[in-house]
Amino acid sequence: MAGGKRHRYEAKVVWTGAAEGPTRDYRTYSRAHRIEIAGKPPIEGSSDPAFLGDPSRHNPEDLLVASLSACHMLWYFHLCAVKGVVVTAYEDAAEGTMVEAPGPGDIPGDIPGDIRGRMTEVVLHPKVTITAESDPEKARGLHERAHHECYIANSMNFPVRCEPEIVVETASAA
Repeated sequence: MAGGKRHRYEAKVVWTGAAEGPTRDYRTYSRAHRIEIAGKPPIEGSSDPAFLGDPSRHNPEDLLVASLSACHMLWYFHLCAVKGVVVTAYEDAAEGTMVEAPGPGDIPGDIPGDIRGRMTEVVLHPKVTITAESDPEKARGLHERAHHECYIANSMNFPVRCEPEIVVETASAA
């Protein structure tokens, strides 16, 4: 894609937990932070509660899964609109899996056996309702195309799977 059209995205992350004390001890510092993107509402973040974060705030892993789900949905809507599939409802109960395992000690200053985490899979479970006039097989097939078009999924180094459910409205419900 060298020479292709480029798009830039900027985000500012501010550690708001500093007021609770510095990072002197792994167990006691606050993971609270705010994600700021110009012209948009801030996102209050933390780490996953498994890593001593605040469960009431968004964590990076949740946001990664949400990004994959949203990107897929937006590409799916585009393709449906172009291919004549009329969507009337959509929801996705996406799931991501992260595995922690000892690292190989290949990073300068790393200690062999230190724990590293990595996402190993995200599974999208979109439930899509279409009009009675729409073709359910076409609606199902467009998920595969949306997966291949999704910018976020194309950037991942782990599998992203899609297990769609297509619901056709009855003629009386339309």
